[in-house]
Amino acid sequence: MSAGSSFGQLFTISTFGESHGGGVGVVIDGCPPQIEITQEEIQFDLDRRRPGQSEITTPRKEADQCEILSGVFEGKTLGVPIAILVQNKDARPEAYSEMKEKFRPSHADYTYWAKYGVRNHEGGGRSSARETIGRVAAAVLAKKVLKEQFAPKLEIVAYVKSVCDIEAEVDQNKVTQEMVESNIVRTGDPVAAKKMIDLIKEMRADGNSIGGVIECVIRNCPVGLGMPVFDRLEADLAKSMLNLPATKGFEIGSGFAGTQLTGREHNDPFRMEGDRVRAESNRSGGVQGGISNGENIVFRVAFKPTATIMSPQDTVTVEKKDTELTGRGRHDPCVLPRAVPIVEAMAALVLCDHALRQRAQCGTISAE
Repeated sequence: MSAGSSFGQLFTISTFGESHGGGVGVVIDGCPPQIEITQEEIQFDLDRRRPGQSEITTPRKEADQCEILSGVFEGKTLGVPIAILVQNKDARPEAYSEMKEKFRPSHADYTYWAKYGVRNHEGGGRSSARETIGRVAAAVLAKKVLKEQFAPKLEIVAYVKSVCDIEAEVDQNKVTQEMVESNIVRTGDPVAAKKMIDLIKEMRADGNSIGGVIECVIRNCPVGLGMPVFDRLEADLAKSMLNLPATKGFEIGSGFAGTQLTGREHNDPFRMEGDRVRAESNRSGGVQGGISNGENIVFRVAFKPTATIMSPQDTVTVEKKDTELTGRGRHDPCVLPRAVPIVEAMAALVLCDHALRQRAQCGTISAE
């Protein structure tokens, strides 16, 4: 029985580490051999995720330098488990001394204590978003496997779609990672970006926090990824996103808005484009019957406001007495900008796992 720290069936990752422990990382099993990889390639995406990168993220100063410990020789994967480590350098556990006796509202402090009878109160321990470092590192390899062996033109681009009620206008067919990285809030709309940044700054100055939605588009995905019934592609994408910290919702294609349409309005009519089957619209979000149909896979993930706020809140102690707690430590006033590469990472891990499963069962990936 899994203890909850592993993900995937053929391309499997197991993450380890706590926020203020010695370090965090991942062990990857099932990666095909002879995939070229360098620490610099992994570092690129880790730098997009790391703290202290802009004025609207946590000021914790971590370089998040990765080290490949095993599974790679002379720049190529060996087909054996790959271990990647990132050491914690700027942990400040003294900021969490009060949390030893008090549960932070809307954090995992109480539930971890109730489940295990013990918890690491420093920075949230295992429940901290620093755990996602391992996912981002593993996904660099997943993306390389996908592009080299299954889908050379595959693109996975996530971006901030909304911060509270400020919504970005983004063309799913044209948005690029370069466009997203051109602003510190990581959206594809420069006009909305300024408004979002101003609102996040306002929340930080007020000791408050804010949430929003990240949208992700996957272009040039092969047809046929996904399994019937219990391992539907959209179901695995949903699970991968909802096991990220601070997530509260997932929808794909038309999502909840599709409930306001009739079947005639909602269906995606098929037509031929040369020798390829195409859909005239994409309300299905690129997945039908749990299997990719070759159109853009488009989904959205809702992130709640950061739970730690610098204002007094009611809570209880480990002795089950009512008390009050004011947040301390270094935290993001909005998790969305740093969550963008994490959403991309989880999408890549799901697609890589399903591509390997498709090849194992059917032997081929559809040329469409």
